[in-house]
Amino acid sequence: MSGRYHRPDRIFTGKSRKLKELMLKSDNRTCADCGGPDPKWASANIGVFLCLKCSDVHRSLGPDISKVLSITLDEWEDPDIDSMVEVGGNSYANSIYEAFLPQGYKKPRPDASVEERTNFIRSKYELQEFLKPSLRIVSNKMSFRQYDSVNSTKSIGASPSMKKLEEDTREFVGTLNVKVIKGTNLAVRDIRSSDPYVVLNLGHQKVQTTVKQSDLNPVWDEMFKLKVPQHYGPLKLQVYDHDFFSADDIMGEAEVDLQPMVTSALAFGDPSVFGDMQIGKWFKTNDNALIRDSTVNIVDGKIKQEVSLKLQNVESGDLDLELEWVSLEE
Repeated sequence: MSGRYHRPDRIFTGKSRKLKELMLKSDNRTCADCGGPDPKWASANIGVFLCLKCSDVHRSLGPDISKVLSITLDEWEDPDIDSMVEVGGNSYANSIYEAFLPQGYKKPRPDASVEERTNFIRSKYELQEFLKPSLRIVSNKMSFRQYDSVNSTKSIGASPSMKKLEEDTREFVGTLNVKVIKGTNLAVRDIRSSDPYVVLNLGHQKVQTTVKQSDLNPVWDEMFKLKVPQHYGPLKLQVYDHDFFSADDIMGEAEVDLQPMVTSALAFGDPSVFGDMQIGKWFKTNDNALIRDSTVNIVDGKIKQEVSLKLQNVESGDLDLELEWVSLEE
């Protein structure tokens, strides 16, 4: 065995600390391709963490398709770290590269044969069989998000209202219709019940539902329009108990990661030309509030996403939302 494999784990300092923090997220503690535990390798340009066996297959694809680096043995350059951080790790990459995984398709397990592992990885990254054909990466040196950004700009440039859209996209990339549907088993903050309402925050925008009197299972069915900034963060929500004579009590909070919705919407463009289909997914992990995986779908020519959340920092309570994407052209 080469002497390099006896090097001690390198110390994470400066920018590389971001890589370590990313690696510690729960969805990055298993291999993106086979689910093997404690991955020590990564594909820097794709943005996924890998086990040793899958990293060997990635390496055989060549660096133009997958640039494989050891988390602990290799020296990482800043652009490679930036690429990993920008993608966000396994769940984000898989929401793109596995968005069209056929129903019932079985991914390789940690004990899979070399042949099974190789066939899946080649199909996923080299042949890109689980992406829509028009979204396939035209240059293997580009990550999906780079490709998406370039093509989004091209589509804007081709629009008849180019000047107006270019001005709009300097600040916003689209509009999000957020429907607050209902709460379930919310926490008690009065003697026997609560008077709940929901506050939504996105960037500098803040909206609020009506108050539901003495109701732990309220149904709102209220819609709100929020502009999605070019440099967007999560959609933040908080549930409060309304009080007349004192400060309103918090009844839980949660965040909605908008990246799967925004990335899918910008990549597909006009959804009215497509039939009903799944185009993206936000995966449930231990680091988010999802009750179950949340898919992004084209339904009747609209891009929609149903989200069920377990409220955080509270003893009980779920919240159901529906998101709908509206492009700047509409």
